[in-house]
Amino acid sequence: MSLFVTGTDTGVGKTYITRLLVEILRSEGVDAVGYKPIACGDREDARILSAASGGLSEDEVNPIHLQTPVAPYVAGLLENKSVDPGEILAAYQRLAAKHEHVIVEGVGGWEVPLSANYRVSDLAKDLGLPVLVVAANRLGALNHILLTVDAIRAKGLTCAGLILNQLDDELDTAMITNKGVLEDLTGLPLIEHLIHGQDFLDEEVLVKLGLVSNAETTR
Repeated sequence: MSLFVTGTDTGVGKTYITRLLVEILRSEGVDAVGYKPIACGDREDARILSAASGGLSEDEVNPIHLQTPVAPYVAGLLENKSVDPGEILAAYQRLAAKHEHVIVEGVGGWEVPLSANYRVSDLAKDLGLPVLVVAANRLGALNHILLTVDAIRAKGLTCAGLILNQLDDELDTAMITNKGVLEDLTGLPLIEHLIHGQDFLDEEVLVKLGLVSNAETTR
C-alpha cells in the first residue's frame, strides 16, 4: 500500500516525514521509495528522497521542477510552463509498478494550486491513496488540522492519521495541549509526535499507518 503525505502548510516537515517513512520501511526489508511530483525552487527535497530511495534518480523522484519558489500554478505562469497532471500520474504509475510502497509527498498544503483548475487535493483524489496529515505543533495547529481533515474527507478520501512535528525546543501551552485533544477533535489517530531533532520513526508507526503488519516488523 502506498501513502500520500500532505501538510497543513508549507514548511511543516513533509519531506522530513516522507524520508523517515521510506528509510524505516527499507530498514524493515520493504521495497519503498519516495515521490515528490513537483518541486518549486531548488531540488533539495528531491535529492533527499532520492538518497533515501535506494538510488532512484532525481528525475524519477521529482519529474516536474519549476525554478520559482512559489505555488506551482504561479511558478508555471512566471516560467511559461504548465503542470500536466497526466505526467505526474504516469510517473507515479511507473514507480508503483516497480516498488511495493510509494510514499508521495504533496506540495505545500492541501489546496495548493498546481494549475488553474487542478490542486494538490485533486492529485490526491486521482491517486486514491490514504492521506497522512503532517502539522507543525504550534498555536493555530488545531484550526489548520481540522480544516485539512475536513477537506480530505469532503474529497472522499481516507485520512490515515496525524503527525505533529515539533519545530523547536521550547514549548508553550498550545504545543503542550494540542497532542491531548487532537484525537477527540478529529476521530483520527495521532500517529506520532516528533520532538525537535528526532531523526527516526518507530516500527509501530508503520503498523498504525497500515503500511506493514505486526508480523512484518519482526522479519
